Amino acid sequence: MTTSPDIKAKVEAVFKDYLEGNGHRKTPERFAILGEIYSYKGHFDIEALYLVMKEKNYRVSRATLYNTIELLLDCNLVRKLQFGKNISHFEKSFRWGQHDHIICTDTNEVIEFCDPRIQTIKATLEEVYGVDITHHSLYFYAKRKSQTATK
Repeated sequence: MTTSPDIKAKVEAVFKDYLEGNGHRKTPERFAILGEIYSYKGHFDIEALYLVMKEKNYRVSRATLYNTIELLLDCNLVRKLQFGKNISHFEKSFRWGQHDHIICTDTNEVIEFCDPRIQTIKATLEEVYGVDITHHSLYFYAKRKSQTATK
């Protein structure tokens, strides 16, 4: 899913307000990173983002990437995911609806899905336990079924 120019402008405004409100500098590198993230399709890790930006001749260090990711996490423009490996993955989160993941351990494929029954479970948990759930993550780990296997 590509990001529209309208969404990119809104994301930049959110980031600008966050940086100003928290005493952080508004550097071109930070906005270049934000732009690359919102142009990226799917999940990414820091190393993949670094290589994409290096290939496009951006002069951004890994340290700048890590620091900027932390800022983007703080202002809810990026969501951190852990798919069972030692590498954190990230995805853009501005106006992206809640969804969950199936991780195919044999192919390393990540499938996103949304099931409205999960929202029903969330509402029930909030009622039973007297809490307001702000977000959740749900991962199913799977292996692809063999094409030749009988059902």
